[in-house]
This record gives sequence, C-alpha cells and structure tokens, in this order.
Amino acid sequence: MSLSPRVVLVHRRTEYEELIARHGTRGQAEFFLSRRGRSLAEAEQRHHLARAAVAAVSAAVPLDWRQTRVERTDLDRFLFGPEDVVVVVGQDGLVANAAKYLAGQPVIGIDAEPGRNAGVLVRHRAEQAGALLRAAVLPGAERRLELRTMVEAVADDTQRLLALNEVYLGQPGHQTARYHLAAPGGAAESQASSGVLVGTGTGATGWCRSAWLERGSRLELPAPTAPRLSWFVREAWPSPVTGTSRVEGLLDADQHLALTVESELLVAFGDGIESDALHLTWGQTVRIGPAAQRLHLLA
Repeated sequence: MSLSPRVVLVHRRTEYEELIARHGTRGQAEFFLSRRGRSLAEAEQRHHLARAAVAAVSAAVPLDWRQTRVERTDLDRFLFGPEDVVVVVGQDGLVANAAKYLAGQPVIGIDAEPGRNAGVLVRHRAEQAGALLRAAVLPGAERRLELRTMVEAVADDTQRLLALNEVYLGQPGHQTARYHLAAPGGAAESQASSGVLVGTGTGATGWCRSAWLERGSRLELPAPTAPRLSWFVREAWPSPVTGTSRVEGLLDADQHLALTVESELLVAFGDGIESDALHLTWGQTVRIGPAAQRLHLLA
C-alpha cells in the first residue's frame, strides 16, 4: 500500500520573532527600535501576514494527507522523502535555501507578502494552495514543473556544494583572492580578484545580473531551465604574475570552470549562505559547473 503524500511546509522565523528573541519581550524590542526612530508595527504586521499564510496553507492540505513543518535553520537536518510535496511560504530566497536538499520533489512557492517580493520563485498565493497541492500529484503533473538548473562545486577532496542561484569563490574576508582559472575555450590564467561568480538562469536575476550590468557585458544570460551557466570574475587586476584576459563566459551542460587555489584559504558558498561553505587551501582545485540535480518548481 502506497503512502499518502506528505506536505512539507518550509518557513522561516520572521523579523518580528527575531527581534523578540534578541530583546526578550515585545516592550524591550519596541523600546530599542523607538530609540532609533523606528517602530515595531511594520515588523509585527509582516509577521501576522507570514503566519496567516502558513496557517492558510496548512488548512488547505487534504485531510487524508500527512503534513509537517520545517524551519529554514533546520533544513540541513531534515530528511525529505520521495513522496513529499514541498511548499515554501516566504520569500524567493527561501526556495533557494531548500532546493539543495531536495531530489526531484515538486516545490510550490507561496508568496506571504504579495507586492513585496519579486515573485520569481514564490509566484502563488496562499488561497491557491489547495488546488496547487492536488495539481502537484495528479497524473501529468510533470508538465507543470519547471526544471530549473542548479550549479555544483566539487573540490578535489570530495567536498560538494549545490546552489540554485550562484556559487561564489573568494576570500572569506572579501579581500584579494588568488587562484589559477581554467575555462573552456582559452588558455588558463593566474588571477587576483574580488572573487568569481558562477550562476544559473535563476541567479541571472540577482548577483550575476549585477556583475553583468556593471561591466556592460554582451553575454546572453541563460534562461532558468537552460542547462547553462554564466560566470564572472569580479574586479580582476593585472600584475607581473596575474592577468585579466578571462573574466566572463558561459558553461554548457558538459563544461566547468577549474580553479586552483593560490592563497592560504579561499571559500566557496552558494546562494549567499556563507555559513555553509567549502574551505579550500593552497593547491586545492574546485570544479564548478551545471549540476545533474534540478529544482522541480510547480509553475
């Protein structure tokens, strides 16, 4: 007998909850903010919107289905099952936080604060949750899924990192990073820079797009479902032993960047989460390219 679907509701603590946790009481938090000319009211209102969205999604789960909740900070300790339907309630970034822990489960993004988020990944409303949950498990549901490309970094000591938006490689203190870069279509080069970004089509709306716009690049940024990545070297500078001839490019499905560390320590982290990073020492090599794993996002 097959198990009924399990809805895994992914959420995060609100700013209001973090303020109360930091200051102990609502009154203390309000006093702290008032001394700085700010009010707790906005954070409290957004808290109520987020909690109302979580409650609405939970109430929409069919009675014969199972359901559970997981907070963002517990994602790395949560075991997702193959029969799960993952519902992310919050911001676009929360979908990216969850994506690397999944293995093909359908994901529904619910925007808890319509109009405040870009809505690239959380494109649905809480009141649509019931219909979306049923659509996710119906025959032919795969036709509604966007298979969004992810990026993978693998070090020569088997450390591995997955990300939905981008991987950043550089100094942990954001000082000058030194490394040897080998990319498809040209000679390898030793470089000194502010780091390297390798991003997906999903990430092309964020950090990678910023680098692309800043330099007036003519690269055609990939689409979210295209098995292709873009990469940018940030603020490379020339010296007698470092060059600036390889500072951007594209990686197809079977291609990768290879970066060999020429500093005491570099880190690689994904989607802006510096606490979950690969730590790379002198002489180590990391290869970054499209991942076999993809995010299955319900359109």
